[in-house]
Amino acid sequence: MSWACGPLTAFDLETTGTDVEHDRIVTAALIRLEDATAPPSARTWLLDPGMAIPDGAAAIHGISTEYARAHGGPAAEGVEEITRAVAESLSSGIPLVIMNARYDLSLLDRECRRHGVTPLSARLGGALSPVIDPLVLDKNLDRYRKGKRNLQALCEHYGVPLDHAHEAGADAVAAAGVARRLGELFPAAGAVSAAELHELQVRAAAEQAASFEQYLRRTSDPRASVEPAWPVIPYAVVG
Repeated sequence: MSWACGPLTAFDLETTGTDVEHDRIVTAALIRLEDATAPPSARTWLLDPGMAIPDGAAAIHGISTEYARAHGGPAAEGVEEITRAVAESLSSGIPLVIMNARYDLSLLDRECRRHGVTPLSARLGGALSPVIDPLVLDKNLDRYRKGKRNLQALCEHYGVPLDHAHEAGADAVAAAGVARRLGELFPAAGAVSAAELHELQVRAAAEQAASFEQYLRRTSDPRASVEPAWPVIPYAVVG
């Protein structure tokens, strides 16, 4: 049976910004979907990130600094719970779907290090697998299609419902729906194992990064550098 027809777990973060090295988790969702028809089971978190949530970020996900401080749990405890839950999910062998996994998993890694929490890589003894990233996969399978490839655009293109965009649970479920559609519409992707698909995405993400780097160097910045690693940007100790 194809991974696209079986159980999936989907993960999503909403954060204070887009910098994996410095921004913080505000909300998180880990959603278990047994198949395309069964109702999902969800775990969600709201954290006080320990910093002001910029107005631009709050306008996207709807969580203000005041609300997070009043209703969110301590960041360190939340990061521990989230990381433990994701580690347990990956350890089960069920594919973990994350839209733009390189962002979410890298930011989670940095939050672990910030709060003295054991990172996913240490808990799992190495590589985080199997991960399915609709962003990387769509770019690889339909590379010449024009237009945006954010989650809303992918949902529109593949006919996947997305209610309450930028709410972590809704985004996670929608990402899983896009992943299933990709597995159904592209037999070469749906026929391989989740582990083989993971390795395909490692290579595809590196190729996509190299292509984007070449584009930037040609059009705007001759010294541009785009990180090729996926699904986690390696942590670099500075100093």
